[in-house]
Parts: sequence; C-alpha cells; structure tokens
Amino acid sequence: MKKIILSVALVAFSFSFAQKKEIAAAYKAIEANDNATANSQIAAADAVLGGKTYLLEPSILEQYYYAKGLGLLNTGKVSEGAAVLAKISELGKNKIYTGKNAEKQKVYYVGKAAADASGVANLKEESYAPTTTGALGNKINPLLTKANDEAMAAYNAKNHELAGAKFLEVNNLLNAAGSDEKLYKYYAAIAYNQAKKYDEASNIYSELIKEGYTGVKTEYKAKNKKTGQIDNIDKNSWDLFKKMGATGDYTDFTTSSTPSVEQEIYESAVALLIETQKYDEALTIIDKGLAKFPDSKILNEQKGTVYFKSGKLDQFVVNLKDQVAKNPTDKVNWYNLGVLTSKDPSKTAEAEGYFKKSLEIDPNYKDALQGMIYNVYVNGDDKAIDAIDTARKAKKMDLFNKLLAERRDRLSKAIPYAEKYYSLDPKNLEIVSLLKGLYQTARNDVKFQEMKAVEAALKASK
Repeated sequence: MKKIILSVALVAFSFSFAQKKEIAAAYKAIEANDNATANSQIAAADAVLGGKTYLLEPSILEQYYYAKGLGLLNTGKVSEGAAVLAKISELGKNKIYTGKNAEKQKVYYVGKAAADASGVANLKEESYAPTTTGALGNKINPLLTKANDEAMAAYNAKNHELAGAKFLEVNNLLNAAGSDEKLYKYYAAIAYNQAKKYDEASNIYSELIKEGYTGVKTEYKAKNKKTGQIDNIDKNSWDLFKKMGATGDYTDFTTSSTPSVEQEIYESAVALLIETQKYDEALTIIDKGLAKFPDSKILNEQKGTVYFKSGKLDQFVVNLKDQVAKNPTDKVNWYNLGVLTSKDPSKTAEAEGYFKKSLEIDPNYKDALQGMIYNVYVNGDDKAIDAIDTARKAKKMDLFNKLLAERRDRLSKAIPYAEKYYSLDPKNLEIVSLLKGLYQTARNDVKFQEMKAVEAALKASK
C-alpha cells in the first residue's frame, strides 16, 4: 500500500481545527454551567495545544481563557482561575502581532515583547476588543468581596501566610475584571515577608519592580453641596462636575497623590534576596534601584553587604569608600574600611587612618577602639615575638635589642586606646588582661600591678 504523507499545511490545519472545536465546546459548556464538560474539553485542547497559545486567533484565545478560567474558578481554584481570566483584558490592552512562522502556521502574538521574542519576521500589527469582559464582572464581584474579607481577617489575625495568598487572590480577581490595580499584590508581598515566606515575597517584589509599580495614585475629591461632605469621585465625573461650575452639585475641587513606595520595594526586594543568598540577583536590583534612587542609604549599604557576603571584598572596599565620600560622618563605614584594609599588612597605616576617622566621629565607639588595639598595634605580634626569639637564640643581640624596642614602642601606642576602652567597660576581663600585658611590656610596673589586682578581682567575682 502506498504510504500517505500529510503536507505541513494540512497538519497545521488539522491541528488548529481540533483546537477550535474543543475550545468552542468548552465555551458553550461553561456558559451552560457545565463545568465537567468545559474542563474536559479544555484539557483535550491543552493536550493538543502544548502551551502554544500563539496559534489561536484572538477570538478563540478569548474563549479559551474564558472557559478555562471560569472552570478553575467554579471548582474552587479562585486565584489560579482569576490569573487565567486576567489574560482576557491583556488581549484588549496589547497589540496583536500576526503572521506566519517557519512551519507556515498562522501565529498571533499578544504584545510586542512576545512578538520580538518569537523571532518571526514581518508580523502585522492589529487590535482586538474582548467581548466577554462585561459578563465576567457579575461572576467575579462576589468572589472579590469574599477574598478581600478573608485577606483582611487573616492579616488582622496575624496569619500572614494565608493573608499573602488571599491578597494575591484579590489582585488576580481585580486583574480578571480588567483593573490594573496592584496595591493588593504589594500587600501580598508584605504579608509573605512577615510570614517569613521569603521566596514568595521576593518574587512578588521583583514582579512589581518589572511592572513599574510605584503605589502613587491620584485621588479626586470635591465638596458635595447637599451634604457638605468631601467625596471621592472618579476622574471622569470629577472633570465633568468641575466643567459644570456653579450649576453642578460639587465645589472645592482638589486632587492629591498617595506617596510612592517604589524605593521601599527595591530595598525590600534586595533585603529578601540577601536573606536567601541570591547575591547576583540582589546586585542587579541594587544597580537598577540606585539608578533611580542614588541617595538611598539602604541600597548603598545593601550593596556593600552583598559584596561582603559573596566574598567580593575588593568591590566591598570600593563601595565603602563611595559611601564615606557621600556620608563622611558614618563611623561604621570608616570602621569597616579599617578592618578590611588591615587584612593587608602593607596597609596598616592606611587602616589606622580609617579607625581614627571613626573615633573622630565617636570617641567612645568601642569597635573602632578595638580596631586600633588589635588590628593596628597588636596585629602580627606573634610574628614579632618569633623574630625576637630567633635573634636571641642566634645571639644577635643588636638585632634582638632593636626588635624588642620596636615591639615595645608599637604596643605602647595601643595603651591610650585600651585605657579608653577600659574606662567605658571596666568589668571587661579581656581588656583588663590586655592592658596588664601592655603595661608590663612598657615597663610601667605601677600600672601593671594595678591591672593585675583588677584582673584577680574580676576572676574571683566570676
């Protein structure tokens, strides 16, 4: 028997025809409240479609989203169903790019980003107006009210994980109804963060950044002539009443804007990425955030934290120098510079300068006092002792005396800082023992005996 080979065009036709038939059946079933049939037909269409929704012309794609979304909604998968239904409004908000791909299939890409990513050339730009948006309102509103009440109740009960899921559900339902409001998505991120569901919160914050959410919303208000109350009015009505002037029902027209939360979103997103050790992603968002908010102290500090935690110490030092240049009164950054610089023995003098800067800002800053003592003067003392001992054993007395004098001089410089620390924390046994040793090295027997007695008393008390 002769083997029959279908042409590519015929295969594509059969592929598309099967989808249309099943989607049409699902659409009719969901309209008749027959969820079982609708869901089975959508499942069959999905099996053929394989996620290639760009093969469906907009009117069929709308029916697909409508039947699939309501099928999920009606079976209790509210958030998931709402996310699917939200795609219907996207059909009307975006341009549709049509053409044929390499397989000669007719394609329909929703939005320029999808069209560009496809790689298909010579696409034609078209528009589409969804027809099911009105019908969705009656179906969504009761679910929206219920989800909002549940979200607020969960949040007030400090069940933050449930609140996050419910706020996200409210967001998806609003999107399904055609709203661009992302306030509840922002609430979901906050709730998930409080629940320590860091991955969920981080993903939402990252999405809000990509979507350009700022939280800024203009409110339109006017004084009701009949009640004397200030009413919130939608923009179109506000414009209309304002044009009516004295013949209208309102006076004293004002507008106000809610504050931006965009900087906070960047800072929160980075904090969560640091918490989950996603340092490369954190740096990407930090750089994007600093381009918008170059004076953000938090983002600048987070950049240093990322460099430090990811082992990029050279970049960390550069970042710290940038920060002290912008804010020379930050004692912590001067101290951190001192610590990192002191790790290189050839830069001890430079490190000493940084610690001194920190102490100029706060003479009682214990960390900087410790830095001067241990990182600058006591640092490397073991090697100095070994060198002195080696010279003694070799009977090189001139070298021995020279090294001994140098060590005594170096450690003597630590004494004022150790004394200052002791004055701030007189019960610190470690600093008392250190100060006793420093006095002994400096041949100050009176102070040595004094610290020896203090040391004994502290040890006895413990």
